[in-house]
Amino acid sequence: MTKKRAKLSHVSHDGSARMVDVSAKAETARSARARGTIRMTMDAFEAIRSQQIGKGDVLSVARLAGIMAAKRTADLIPLCHPLLLEDVQVELTADPSLPGIVAESQVRTTGRTGVEMEAIVAVTVALVTVYDMAKSADRGMVIGDISLTEKTGGRSGTYVNH
Repeated sequence: MTKKRAKLSHVSHDGSARMVDVSAKAETARSARARGTIRMTMDAFEAIRSQQIGKGDVLSVARLAGIMAAKRTADLIPLCHPLLLEDVQVELTADPSLPGIVAESQVRTTGRTGVEMEAIVAVTVALVTVYDMAKSADRGMVIGDISLTEKTGGRSGTYVNH
């Protein structure tokens, strides 16, 4: 029994990379959520939480960096369509059980292609910004667990990562 191979949408008939043509797709409401973490020492965690990092308010700056990154995703991911985003939310939560920060994003638009990459990029850049701002307190911080947690809209419908 031969397993059917999934067709990759960004590969042309000759095997070269290409941007997907979405011109025939209907515009629909689309949204995506992503999540990730940065783990650190308890001392670094407490310094961020008490706003004792010399560079300033780490979580506010990281939130803004995530929003800005979502808007620039097509500049970072070569075959990603530039999209008019209608809403970008980034939330950073201090979690002492890690210890570290949990970043979550939600991105919305009405368009012909989804916003999954924008949500993932928002979380990633927010977490990298936390690292940049707090590296003086802990150079061993670990960024991870970045994933798409939900997407809605489009031909494939709703996806929820359990």
